[in-house]
Amino acid sequence: MHFSILTIFPDFFVSPLQEGIVRKAVQEDKVKIAVHNIRDFAVDRHRVTDDRPFGGGEGMVMKPEPLAACLQAVNRTEQPDRVVLLSPKGVRFTQQQAERLTAYRHLLLVCGRYEGVDERFREKYVDEELSLGDYILTGGELAALVVLDAVCRLLPGVLGCEESATKDSFSRGLLKHGQYTRPRLFEGVSVPEVLLSGDHAAIERFRFLESVKLTMERRPELLMGMSFSPDEEKLLQREGLRSRIDAITRGNREKSHTA
Repeated sequence: MHFSILTIFPDFFVSPLQEGIVRKAVQEDKVKIAVHNIRDFAVDRHRVTDDRPFGGGEGMVMKPEPLAACLQAVNRTEQPDRVVLLSPKGVRFTQQQAERLTAYRHLLLVCGRYEGVDERFREKYVDEELSLGDYILTGGELAALVVLDAVCRLLPGVLGCEESATKDSFSRGLLKHGQYTRPRLFEGVSVPEVLLSGDHAAIERFRFLESVKLTMERRPELLMGMSFSPDEEKLLQREGLRSRIDAITRGNREKSHTA
């Protein structure tokens, strides 16, 4: 898969792309990443890429000409098939969004800055907008790194263990259960005995229940509309969790109707 990143701060990406899983994926030619400096396409000698908004108001707006010229230069050589603008106005980025983006051969990520990009550029060139959440960053560079990392790790052969991505938190909507490693005893607290039993079915049941309990405690809204297998339903009933899940989902529905 190929990623092209448009930014006014290309050096921002130097260190992150030299570390961890992404670096290994690039070295093994599973992923190609190109960072393009929007300032190289500015039309004045000061390489200005932003200006005051028409109509007045706070802050600055990214100019359309350098953005369009940079994108067009990428199009001539790399031909991306999806242009994504990182913006607080975008759809919230989730695990499901990351999975969806793996279907594209070449993603182009535009890093917004200041008060945003000129609307004319967005309307003509941007296919979709993504946001990390309901807060404001100083620019889209951090968001682009998050999207790149989340998508990369889902690509075949990028992770050492292929099952890691399919069993992550949010992959099926539940938070992931707690994890334990050596030593067996740490500061007087032992690893749960079931994890030492060698009974893989019992371990899977334990981990499933722990995931459900953790989700109920920390992110109960994730349980809305979630479906479970017949065996999972029996387990939830036996542990007294089904009635608690039903109560949580009823409460969430009532809140949404009230809102």
